[in-house]
Amino acid sequence: MINSLSLFIGGRFSRAKQRNKMVSFISLSSTLGIMVGVAVIIIGLSAMNGFERELENRVLSVVPHGDFSAVNKPIQDWPQLVEHINKQPQAVAAAPFVKFTALAERGTHLKAIQVKGVNAALESEVSSLSQFVQGDAWQNFAPGSNQVVLGKGVADQLGVDVGDGISLMIPVASKNGRTQAPKRVRLKVSGIFSLGGQLDHALAMVPLEDAQSYLGLGDTVSGISVKTTSVFDAPDLMRTLGSSLPVYVYINSWKQEFGYIHRDIQMVRTIMYLVMVLVIGVACFNIVSTLMMAVKDRSAEVAILRTMGAQDSLIKAIFMWQGVLSGVMGAVAGSVLGLLVALNLTTLIQLVEKIIGHKFLSGDVYFVNFLPSEVNPMDVLIVSGTAILLSLVATWFPASKASKLNPATVLSAK
Repeated sequence: MINSLSLFIGGRFSRAKQRNKMVSFISLSSTLGIMVGVAVIIIGLSAMNGFERELENRVLSVVPHGDFSAVNKPIQDWPQLVEHINKQPQAVAAAPFVKFTALAERGTHLKAIQVKGVNAALESEVSSLSQFVQGDAWQNFAPGSNQVVLGKGVADQLGVDVGDGISLMIPVASKNGRTQAPKRVRLKVSGIFSLGGQLDHALAMVPLEDAQSYLGLGDTVSGISVKTTSVFDAPDLMRTLGSSLPVYVYINSWKQEFGYIHRDIQMVRTIMYLVMVLVIGVACFNIVSTLMMAVKDRSAEVAILRTMGAQDSLIKAIFMWQGVLSGVMGAVAGSVLGLLVALNLTTLIQLVEKIIGHKFLSGDVYFVNFLPSEVNPMDVLIVSGTAILLSLVATWFPASKASKLNPATVLSAK
């Protein structure tokens, strides 16, 4: 097939004006179909890459890779456990935490939130949440001053800003079967963190010592957060770490809470590859129709070439090149179009949202409130290469039919 003469003639056949207008129309539609299919798949895969990037950079960077939670009673001697975990090869860092659910109140506004008491210095080694806290609130995040750092979604729902006060109503365990009134704590909003996703609407941070005093835990903690050496291998690494601990604990990983997001992204990516083959395959069927009609339209030229001594392989290669050139043009045009849209997808979607006045992704439902995009060059090569390969496969039958034309029969009919 790789022959300069067959490529030259195949290119001339592709560029020449067809005597049959229908052949030109089907040829153009096949090229456009491949172009649109390639562009759509590149855009879709770029969106999936963007979601995976945001999952890793936003969610998985601010939540622990895993944690060890107390079973029956709070964990004691947590400094020794943190030191033990830090010595293990599977761990990068560890930090204690106290976690509880509370009702935040500001005037007539109420919001159920999850409050996490942390040690600011140790927590910064486990997660990058401090990078999303506005101003210098994290640097001044010290116990004893009744301060709280809120997610932006929580702050907006309560209608508060930095410097405002809120009340926390903390449930108190019942004694002797009698229900206890919740404990009310007055706190000052010292900072707001903005992740642009679901965590903004449910999380608040207080100093570890303050959380311990609110719950009467003394020097004990609810659990220990861990950052492992590999975020996507965290479940196995956490089990290995848990087996080395001298205390009995629950072993959790990020996949128990956010694993469904990663699974959904991988599932959609797999579906996108399947759709890629189907969409481009359907577009390539037009190449079969185009070449079958082109063979009939160019039968006289084929007969003349045969009388001049052209072999079957040359005739077959001519029409295969004609079909592949249509696939190459569609793949290149689709790749360029897909790259242009994918590189500006976030901006384009935000523009559409502004025009129609509706937000496609809500931050209190999804882990991001915008449509991310990240172009992977390998995806572009795979998609365009698949389009060219399928267009090559589609040319085989029409090219074989062309190579079997009888020049005497064709010329006598003319």
